[in-house]
Amino acid sequence: MELSFQGWMIPAVIVLLCVIFYKIILRVFFGLVIVPEDRIGLVTKKFVLVGKQELPEGRIIATNGEAGFQAQTLAPGIYFGKWIWQYTIQFQPFTVIPTGKLGLILAKDGTELETGRILARKVNCDSFQDAEAFLRNGGRKGRQTAIVAPGSYRINTLLFDIDFTDMTQIPDNAVGVITTMEGNPLEEGQIAGKIVEAHNKFQDVDTFLSNGGYKGLQEQVILAGSYFLNPWFTKVEMVHMTEIPIGHVGVIISYVGAEGKDLSGVDFKHGNIVEKGHKGVWSEPIGPGKYPINPYIMKVELVPTTNLVLNWAYERSESHQLDKNLSTITVRSKDGFPFNLDVSQIIHIPTYEAPKVIARFGNMINLVSQVLEPTIGNYFRNSAQDSDVIAFLGTRKERQQSAKEHISSVLDQYNVNAVDTLIGAIVPPESLMKTLTDRKLAEEQKITYETEMLAQETRQSLEKETAVADMQKEIVKADQGVWIAERVADASVKKATGDANSVRLQANAEGDRLKLLATGEAEKTRLLAKAESEKIELLAKANAEQISLTGNAEAEKILAIGKSNAESYKLSVEAMGGNNFTQLKIMENIASQNVKIMPDVLIGGGGDAANGGISGLLGLQLLEQVQKRNEDRSKVIEVKSDETPKQ
Repeated sequence: MELSFQGWMIPAVIVLLCVIFYKIILRVFFGLVIVPEDRIGLVTKKFVLVGKQELPEGRIIATNGEAGFQAQTLAPGIYFGKWIWQYTIQFQPFTVIPTGKLGLILAKDGTELETGRILARKVNCDSFQDAEAFLRNGGRKGRQTAIVAPGSYRINTLLFDIDFTDMTQIPDNAVGVITTMEGNPLEEGQIAGKIVEAHNKFQDVDTFLSNGGYKGLQEQVILAGSYFLNPWFTKVEMVHMTEIPIGHVGVIISYVGAEGKDLSGVDFKHGNIVEKGHKGVWSEPIGPGKYPINPYIMKVELVPTTNLVLNWAYERSESHQLDKNLSTITVRSKDGFPFNLDVSQIIHIPTYEAPKVIARFGNMINLVSQVLEPTIGNYFRNSAQDSDVIAFLGTRKERQQSAKEHISSVLDQYNVNAVDTLIGAIVPPESLMKTLTDRKLAEEQKITYETEMLAQETRQSLEKETAVADMQKEIVKADQGVWIAERVADASVKKATGDANSVRLQANAEGDRLKLLATGEAEKTRLLAKAESEKIELLAKANAEQISLTGNAEAEKILAIGKSNAESYKLSVEAMGGNNFTQLKIMENIASQNVKIMPDVLIGGGGDAANGGISGLLGLQLLEQVQKRNEDRSKVIEVKSDETPKQ
C-alpha cells in the first residue's frame, strides 16, 4: 500500500513543480521566450556555436547571426530555441509618437555618410521597424532625413535613438521662410534655392534632394498650417504677410530669377524693368491685399496712388511721413531781405508709372529728397531774387500759378504728375515789417490830418451859416408877430359872433331837450304800467298753477300713503290672522292714545253676589263694543284696499 502511494506521489510532485516553475523549466530546457503583446524583445547573442563569431569592422549590430546586438527583434508572441545561456532578451515598450509630435531618428550603425552630407537618405525599412532591412538596404549611420509620424512603432533602440520634437505650426497671416541644411550648393550669383516641385512643402526631404534641391535660403515659402518638418533639415522663420493698404500699390524688386528683358524702353535709362518672375523691378505692381512674399528674396516698395500732399513747413507733416525732413523754405529777395514761406505740393503717381518711379529712385523717400525738395526749393529761391519782398507779397497768386506750371513740367520728366502747388504763410523779416508798419502808420496819420483839416473848414462854414440862420430867425419871428396879431383880431370878431350863435343854439337845444324828456317820461310810464300788469297776470297764473300742482301732489301723496297702509294692513292680516291683528291694533291705540283700561271706579263682585253679576255684564258689554269697533275698522281697510286698483 505504501509502495503504491509513493509510486504516484513522486510524479504528482514533479507535475506540480513543473506547473509552478514552468517558465523557468521551459526557458532552461526548451529556450522558450514569451513576448507580451505591448512589448518587443531586444536580442543580444552571447556567443556563436557554429559560424562566424565576430562582427565586421565598424559594425555594432549583427545581421548574419554574429555574436552581439541583433538587428532582428522579437515581436509579441512565443519563441523557442532562445537558450538562456546563449541569448539575453530585453523587453522594451513600443515606441509611441504622441499627436502633435514627430520622431527624429539617429542611427548608431550603418554605412558611413557621404562626404559633405549631414543627413542619411531614406531606405526602405518599414519606418525603421525593420532594422535588418535598414542595414542590408544601405542605411547610413547618423541623422536620418526620414521622420516617424505620430503612432506606435516596434523600433530597435539598440540601433536607433529617437528624439521627439513638435510639429511646425504656421499661424494665420504669417509666412514660413525656409532655409535648408542639405542639398546642392547654390549657383553662382544666386542668393536662394530655386523652387523644386513634389516635395510636399519640404516634408519629403528625399524627394526634395533627389529633384535637385539646393541648400540654404529657399525661394518657396510655406503658408499657415501644420507641417512634419525635420528640424535637422529645415530651419523655419515666421514673418508677417506683406500687406498692401488701400490707396497704394506694391512694386516688387526681385533679387532672384533669370536675367529678364528690359521693358522700360529706350527713353528710360534709369534701370531695368522686367517681367514677373525675373530678377529686377517687375513691370506689374501688385494691388491692395495680403501676399505671402519672402522678404529675403523680394522687396516690396509701397507707392501711393492717391493724391499725396508734401509740406515744406516747420512742425507740420502728413501721416505718410515722407515730408518729415522738409522745412520752411528761406529765400532772399531782390532788395536783400531774407524771408520764409511755407509751400504745399500735391503730387500723383499713376499705377502704371509706379515701377518706373521705383526703378529710377528706389523708393518714395528718394523721390522726395532727390527731386521734389531741390526742385521746389530752388524755384522759389530763384523767383524771390527777381522781386522785392513787397512785390512778392503783392503777386502771391500769380507766383503760385507760375510755380504750379514750372513744377508740373519738371515732374513730368520723372513720371510724376504735379496736381497743384500752394503757397502758405509768407513771413517777411521783422525789421522790414517794422519799416512797413511805420510807413503805413505815417500814411494813415497824414490822411487823418487831412481829414481833420477838412473837418475844421466844414465847421467854419457851418458856424457862418448858423449865424445867418439865427438872424433870419428873428426876422421870421417879427413877421410872424404881425401875422399873429391880425389873426388874433379876426379871432375876436369871430368869437363874438360864435358866442351869439352859441346862446341861440343852446336855447333851442334846451327846448328840444325838455320836450324830448316829457315825451320819454310819458312813454316810460305807459311801458311801466303795461309791464306791471303783465307781471301781475303772470304771477297770478303762476300761483294758480302752483296751487293746482300742489293740490294734485298732496292728493297723490295721500292716495299713495293710503295705498301703502292698506297694503300693509292686508299683509299683516294675512300673516297674523284677523283676530290677532285686531288685538294688536287695539293695544297700539291704547298705548298711543293713553286709553285707560281700568276705570277710575272699578265695579267688582267682591263678596256681593248681586254686584258681581252686574260687573260681569258690564265687562262683557265693554268687550263686545271694542270687538265691534275693530271689525268696522277692518272692513274700512278692506274697502280701501279693494278700491285702490280701480283708481
